[in-house]
Amino acid sequence: MGTVSGDRRPGEGTGVRERLMDAAYAEVLAGDWGERRMVDIAATARVSRQTLYNVFGSKEGLLQAVVVREVNTLLDTVMGVLESDGDDPAHAVSRTTRMVLLAARDNPLLRAVVTGDDQLLPVVTTRSAPLLDALRERISLTLRERCPDVAPDTTEAVADVALRLIVSYALQPMDPDQAAQRVEMVVHGMLPVDR
Repeated sequence: MGTVSGDRRPGEGTGVRERLMDAAYAEVLAGDWGERRMVDIAATARVSRQTLYNVFGSKEGLLQAVVVREVNTLLDTVMGVLESDGDDPAHAVSRTTRMVLLAARDNPLLRAVVTGDDQLLPVVTTRSAPLLDALRERISLTLRERCPDVAPDTTEAVADVALRLIVSYALQPMDPDQAAQRVEMVVHGMLPVDR
């Protein structure tokens, strides 16, 4: 399951922010992230190093933005597929889990981050707040839409638990179908019994 963002070339009708993320994306895929300096990435995007710092604050901030963009693109695709899923929220989260795990295995950027060096891995582990916030919000939104009668604190808790399981399964891979079934069981257990 590919995503559109990885197919763009830097500077093809994109703004400064997108050009910088495209340049960083290419560096991650090339396996050169740890050696690249901000000035090199800025030069590839045809902007000043100061502009890069003004937009992203740091090299890690840039990497986080690239990963969040990729995951949001993936989740846009997932949400499109889930439109045909009916009203079963646990099954929707299960399918989301499966698709995210397949992407972590097959998407070049996500695979590089999950299996990458110590400069890449913190984006999904110790310094993962921007990514986790984006994922948690998307899962919560799906659950709120599918379970309008469920209390918001319950949908937030379900989203948080599902997200933590997804990240855990991405970092310690197992069969995506089996992981998705387990997440669905947990989500079913957390939602009110009449669902």
